[in-house]
Amino acid sequence: MNIPERPTKAVVSVVEMASLCLLSRSRFYSLIQLGAFPEPIRNESCKRPVYDLELQQKCLDIRRSGIGLNGPVLFNRKSKTTGKKSRPKLTSDHADLLDALKSLGLQTTAEIVDGALNELFPSGWANVDEGQRVRQVFLHLQKKK
Repeated sequence: MNIPERPTKAVVSVVEMASLCLLSRSRFYSLIQLGAFPEPIRNESCKRPVYDLELQQKCLDIRRSGIGLNGPVLFNRKSKTTGKKSRPKLTSDHADLLDALKSLGLQTTAEIVDGALNELFPSGWANVDEGQRVRQVFLHLQKKK
């Protein structure tokens, strides 16, 4: 976590404080309601809820230590991977090739194109002209239909 050691501004809004604590705005508000974080004070000039230096330091300490005003607080870590299956990343050659094939009226997938490239160019296709590559893959896939 990259939580700052000390506050840098005299006052911050609730949204800024949530961001400093690496929490979403809604989670931060729910933790305020649960009593884990201190309530913001109202700015006299605009009646807006803000955190002064002292309250900012308290919030940062709570986030860092996991001990809230009313006891221990559990913070979920953001997972490094999402629950979604990751699609295979296309190289720019494949993306360009897929676009070219699509413009020729051929609907295909990256896996099929990759298989065709491996069949047509077993030693690699880096030195093959792009136009020639599009032509040969197009003809190869048309034959397979």
